[in-house]
Amino acid sequence: MRVNNIKREFNKGLWEVNPLMRQLLGMCSTLAITTTVMNAIFMGLGVMFVLICSAFFVSLIRKIVPQEVRIAVYAVIIATFVTIVDIFFKAKFPLVSKALGPYVPLIIVNCIILGRCEGFSSRNSILVSVLDGLGMGLGYSWVILVLAILREILGSGKLLGISILPNSYNPLIVMVLPAGAFLILGLLLAIMNSIDIKRKG
Repeated sequence: MRVNNIKREFNKGLWEVNPLMRQLLGMCSTLAITTTVMNAIFMGLGVMFVLICSAFFVSLIRKIVPQEVRIAVYAVIIATFVTIVDIFFKAKFPLVSKALGPYVPLIIVNCIILGRCEGFSSRNSILVSVLDGLGMGLGYSWVILVLAILREILGSGKLLGISILPNSYNPLIVMVLPAGAFLILGLLLAIMNSIDIKRKG
């Protein structure tokens, strides 16, 4: 495979077909967990791990799995890695695990992961599938991280527990509510679309 093609498979998830900003997938967890940067970091890492590992194994067995049961097989593979992430977070980072609540187990039904397994990994080689998983994972992660940074700062005046804004700042309570996530997400979408328009122009 050419180097340019390898780069494209990796880069497309960062911007061109970003799972959140272009495909609008995984909105439930995005709106729920981006109230703090710490939540976003751990959710991003968890989703990335599941995406990469699932892509690897789905691509590995794609030629031997009967068409009739492929979705069920993919779901089992995804569920296995989600369980690993969930147990690891509970064992090593119990406070983060508690804060993320049910959204780590719900990675199993995240459309980003199942969609990439069914629509991409089941049709491509291991290397290409892993690169796709990594790119999509990073694309998902940077978006939720930006969302979380803006929501945490505007909603509390702090970032990772450190005061960023002056004491006189009156936190915007809406930013810790789902409506705040919608507002910031809409702003990011507008910025990305504006950048794309300028590039094409």
